[in-house]
Amino acid sequence: MPLRVYLSGAIEYSPDHGKAWRSELTQFLAGLGHHVYDPALDEKKNLTEEERFNFRSWKKTDLDRFQGALRKIIAYDLDWIEQRTDYIICYWDEHAQRGAGTQGELTLAHRRGIPIYLVAGVAVEQISGWILGCSDKVFIDFASLHSFLNEQYSKPRATEVTA
Repeated sequence: MPLRVYLSGAIEYSPDHGKAWRSELTQFLAGLGHHVYDPALDEKKNLTEEERFNFRSWKKTDLDRFQGALRKIIAYDLDWIEQRTDYIICYWDEHAQRGAGTQGELTLAHRRGIPIYLVAGVAVEQISGWILGCSDKVFIDFASLHSFLNEQYSKPRATEVTA
């Protein structure tokens, strides 16, 4: 069974909703044979069609409905982490610092013993101590993460046996 990876990081405050880095990383992880869950791509989650199309506008027009839809998203994502995730990769940048979902995801994963690999998109000293405390490994860039993952998760190659 392939390892399952959850990609955590800014969505709400990121200009591209966190899609670019996740897309690039997904290709790399697929090459390792890992199954990737990208919450930025899964806009449906457990929402009705009405909720999916309107919940963002409800933040300004109907706070109760907005909160109800967001609670469904929160439950869905946290269930995915608790029940299906083997490890998390988090990209922590200035946009992640503005939101709260990433912090909640990492705290839950840490509490459940799910490994967290954090890529610093800002200087490490600018990252909250709580986030660093939840993280198992911190990388200064995606190239360093790739090297680690290749070492950690690449399948051993069969060696030729001669008689």
